[in-house]
Amino acid sequence: MEAVPLALPEDQVYPTIGDDGFRRLVHAFYRQVPNDDILGPMYPAADLEGAETRFRQFLIFRFGGPPTYIEERGHPRLGMRHGRFPIDINARDRWIALMNNAFTEAALPVEAEQTLRDFFDHVATFLINRKET
Repeated sequence: MEAVPLALPEDQVYPTIGDDGFRRLVHAFYRQVPNDDILGPMYPAADLEGAETRFRQFLIFRFGGPPTYIEERGHPRLGMRHGRFPIDINARDRWIALMNNAFTEAALPVEAEQTLRDFFDHVATFLINRKET
């Protein structure tokens, strides 16, 4: 049985990986989105760069960095902001799959990656708002 790596406290992720780590991770994720048959249609091509910026700023704030996201957008209200997107278990699993690819490319320290994986797994499940079709 393989040991699960220890996770960092959430507020230590940003001090560990900084802007650059979040930039690498989020960019690697969004580079996959336009060609994805499930997630691609949920992201307007004209605002893909904006979505990438907002997601990166949210993660930076959430994991111990500067509060730029809150200053510009207010409370995250993830459920409300994602309610218009049809998120079923297939969309959730695809999101996680693309993020797994992004983790491989971003090559973050294993402890920071584990903290982010735990968070993404929880939030992706929380955001499911449709039964399978």
